[in-house]
Amino acid sequence: MTTTMQTILAEPTNAATPPPGPPPPYDPDHRVTAETAEEGALRVRVLWGGQVLADSTRPLLVREDGLPVRYYLPPEDVRLDLLSASDTRTTCPYKGVASYWSLPDAPDIAWSYHEPLATVTLIKDHLCFIGTESAG
Repeated sequence: MTTTMQTILAEPTNAATPPPGPPPPYDPDHRVTAETAEEGALRVRVLWGGQVLADSTRPLLVREDGLPVRYYLPPEDVRLDLLSASDTRTTCPYKGVASYWSLPDAPDIAWSYHEPLATVTLIKDHLCFIGTESAG
């Protein structure tokens, strides 16, 4: 089995962060799924300023209509000692309320769902970084 290496250079573009305010309207046809990658098939590393923030061979793949595949990483594979909890919260009508994590020079660089909605319970407490998306 060949492992695919995906190195992410996290960028604080805020493009992944929804604006504050009410969530977008719910669309019953909008699909969101979460699944585990085949064991050992994918390694995701998240870098910031040359420093490794996360290194995981256990990413979850979240597929959502209209968005690229996102990688959600288990907290054990993330350098939580480098991150601090943010006061930012956003609501997704398909995943729930997201809490954010920051670096001193990169606010809200990652987010997680502590109580995700039933369709994506697999992502509970996993972190997704800005820029951690599949290119293909």
